[in-house]
Amino acid sequence: MLEAQQTLFARDALRHEYRFLRRDGETIWIHDRLILLRDAAGRPREIIGAWLDITQLKETELSLRQLNEQLEQRIAQRTRDLNIANKELEAFSYSVSHDLRAPLRGIDGFSQILLTRYLDQLDERGQDYLRRVRRASQRMGELIDDLLQLSRISRAELRLTDVDLSALAGEIAEELGRREPARAVEWRIQPGLRARGDAGLLRIVLDNLLGNAWKFTGKLDHAVIEFSLDQDDGEPVFHVRDNGAGFNMAYVHKLFGAFQRLHAADEFEGTGIGLATVQRIIRRHGGYVWAESAAGEGASFHFTIGDIHK
Repeated sequence: MLEAQQTLFARDALRHEYRFLRRDGETIWIHDRLILLRDAAGRPREIIGAWLDITQLKETELSLRQLNEQLEQRIAQRTRDLNIANKELEAFSYSVSHDLRAPLRGIDGFSQILLTRYLDQLDERGQDYLRRVRRASQRMGELIDDLLQLSRISRAELRLTDVDLSALAGEIAEELGRREPARAVEWRIQPGLRARGDAGLLRIVLDNLLGNAWKFTGKLDHAVIEFSLDQDDGEPVFHVRDNGAGFNMAYVHKLFGAFQRLHAADEFEGTGIGLATVQRIIRRHGGYVWAESAAGEGASFHFTIGDIHK
């Protein structure tokens, strides 16, 4: 009490809270507000004040504190569970990488031997069956590679640097052109596009988006693929556009799911993992990705990246 009085005389005002034991034995919380009034000479004249029963408020604060403690305990437990799950996922990825690849290589290799050494002993149907076996085993190998990449992306630590996305897009365009030099593709890559992010992961994003644009314009005599940036309500947004096959927007909700394909495998190759990988990387960079299209009228993919600059 003496300390409170000293504070009041020093500051001319005081707010404090304390517990109060009532005559009926119940303990309540009181919030006091006191003001010291002085005379013309500055001498203390009187003290006025008011008090408020804040017992319910204090009980609510206590409940919230207990809830926060419980929440922290749950978060800690979930973190432990997540670490265990990640370790199990790493073990599974190792098993997939090593244990499944060996039999797949065996299936593909022995099928190839049959096709080369015993071709004259197989009729046309037998040769077709073996070729199908080889294609299926190779496709399974591609799926394993994509799944492993998807799992690594979820666990890998981000190494943030200033990334020249225009340069990456140019490199990818050159690589695609070397694979199919006979194709006529007009590239429209806006210069000077940069972002802060993980260079390796952002390379995977552009590999997938530009690779898809290349793939789905493969049946055109003159393809156009664009990589650009503009502002959407003040927010920088990257765009990858093409004039290729496009897709029906009725199925856009499936687009970024793993193993989801909007075109038949015999029409356009692929495993259906690429866009799921893109979405996961963009989310890890604090951004989001979406698409717009119409069947036969090309496709536009848009994405943002947190802390982006030109």
